[in-house]
Amino acid sequence: MNKKEFNADNIKIVVSDFDGIFTDGKLEVFSDGRTSKKIDYKDIMAISIILKKGIKFAIISGEKSAAIDVIKEKFPVIDTFQNERNKINILRNLLEKYGISAENTLYLGDDINDTECLNYAGYAVTVSNAHNSVKGIKDIYITQNRGGEGAFREIADKIV
Repeated sequence: MNKKEFNADNIKIVVSDFDGIFTDGKLEVFSDGRTSKKIDYKDIMAISIILKKGIKFAIISGEKSAAIDVIKEKFPVIDTFQNERNKINILRNLLEKYGISAENTLYLGDDINDTECLNYAGYAVTVSNAHNSVKGIKDIYITQNRGGEGAFREIADKIV
């Protein structure tokens, strides 16, 4: 159920968790110890769409991921934060850096470590396969698409 529609004209920055939003939240581990994650190209295109609209974009992830490095290389203007356990402090500092208020912030997250940021941001978004505790956040918008399956593109399309 979608609880809150958002006013795209008020959004100045989009900040997203990574695993569970851009990926399906699964980590493939090979017998030699290498790991792999899949990203939908529709979601990568969504970053371009947001940036072309003049909206800032950032990723705050609790994990370190080569996939985030690839995205940062493709879009050097975005802010990326990896291996961060205290996401709310990163979010607050990021908004202060750009002089953007929480009410002009859209945050996407899918699990309990995103709860503070989702409650802080003016617009909270989660994916249809998010943890139930996140889906219960007041006024959260829940995408039709699952994480890693075009959910981020769904939101970018709503913004533009």
